[in-house]
Amino acid sequence: MGSFVLERTIAAPIERVFALSLDVGVHVDSMVTHDERIADGVRSGRMTEGDTVTWDARHFGIRFRMTSLVFDVDEPHAFSDRQIRGPFAEFRHRHTFEPDPAPGTLERPGEHATLMRDEIVFRSPFGPIGRLVDALVMRRHLVRLIEQRNDTLAALAERS
Repeated sequence: MGSFVLERTIAAPIERVFALSLDVGVHVDSMVTHDERIADGVRSGRMTEGDTVTWDARHFGIRFRMTSLVFDVDEPHAFSDRQIRGPFAEFRHRHTFEPDPAPGTLERPGEHATLMRDEIVFRSPFGPIGRLVDALVMRRHLVRLIEQRNDTLAALAERS
C-alpha cells in the first residue's frame, strides 16, 4: 500500500482553509492542467457529510473517472474522502486543519494561519504489477497533484 503525508502552512484562518478544501470549484480550478471536470454528484459549492462527486480527468494521456465520498466531517478540523468507484483498488485522503503552531512566521501582526495536513493512502489494482506502478510512478504523480491542489487553495485563501 502506498502512502504519503504533506503539510502546508497557509496564511489564512482555519475556517476559510477548511471551506475552500471542500469546494468542488476550487478542486476543478486546481486540476485544469488535467482537464478535470465534474461528471456527476455535487457540481458546485461546498461538499458536506455523505456527498459524492465523480471526477473526470486525463492522467498519463488516459481519461479516468473516480467517484469520491466525503465522510467524517468535523468542521473546521478535519474531513476524509475515499474512492467508492474508480481506477484505484483503494484511495483514502484524510484532511486535517489546525491553527499554525508558529504564528510568528506571518508577515502582519494579528494574521491567522492554518497548518493543513493531507494524509493519502492508495493502492493500484493488479497485485504485484500495481505495487510496482505505485512505487515507480503513482506516488510521485499523486504528490504532484496534491501539491498543485494545495498551491491553488493557498493562493485563494491568502488572497481573500
